[in-house]
Amino acid sequence: MNNKPLRPLYTIPYTAWILLFVIAPIALIIYYSFFDLAGHFTFDNYINFFSSVYLKLTISSFWYAFLITLFTLLFAYPTAYFLTKTKHKQLWLLLIIIPSWINLLLKTYAFIGLFGLYGPINALLETVGIGSQQILFTDFSFVFVSVYIFIPFMILPIFNSLDKLNPALIDASRDLGANSWTTFRRVIWPLTLNGVKSGIQVVFIPALSLFMITRLIAGNKVITLGTAIEQQFLVTQNWGMGSTIAVFLILFMFIIMLITSSSDRGTTINGKVK
Repeated sequence: MNNKPLRPLYTIPYTAWILLFVIAPIALIIYYSFFDLAGHFTFDNYINFFSSVYLKLTISSFWYAFLITLFTLLFAYPTAYFLTKTKHKQLWLLLIIIPSWINLLLKTYAFIGLFGLYGPINALLETVGIGSQQILFTDFSFVFVSVYIFIPFMILPIFNSLDKLNPALIDASRDLGANSWTTFRRVIWPLTLNGVKSGIQVVFIPALSLFMITRLIAGNKVITLGTAIEQQFLVTQNWGMGSTIAVFLILFMFIIMLITSSSDRGTTINGKVK
């Protein structure tokens, strides 16, 4: 039976979804970005974005997103590697992924209790003689909680890349006299780079727009683009400026997606396509 006449019909749900929930919201954000508080058409929002305040805010957002992504990668890669070596690797992977199913707000409030002045972490510090410390509402607590939340999303693509890695390539590297570091640098890392890029993408992009964690964990001492958008829409009611920040945030995300995009057509090792 020939289904070619029906094929255009199959794309209708997908096209409708893209138009209604992707293109239309972005177009609406761009539209509102050209209006001021009084509802007048203006380019001042875009001019103001390049002022020192918003430039510092953008740099700060990228810095914290970079730190979160870096620490997440440093913990996720060895974790994913050792998971591939365990006997029940799928079970251990599931145990790591399960916490991501818990509501983000619940996990955030759990860390407020853990890091609070009367929480178990400070109780432990008191026991060992260090004394109570202000852990909550600091850069450390913000980065730590963010890394904890994002680490399953970094582990999963790296685990998949490592799990698909042909062990014969590692054995061949060892047979040719390469040590463990050389094998990792010249064989394992290049062959799993697509997984790393995917992990960086799914961590760095949402880390740019964090706002709930900055309020509850960092106590507004950390201001990101996401926090600025929330303040413009809900506090100052300046939808134009909030939309302008959102436009640049979408642009940054698109650039990051282009930079971290991966292709499975070939794998590069030492500049050669395999």
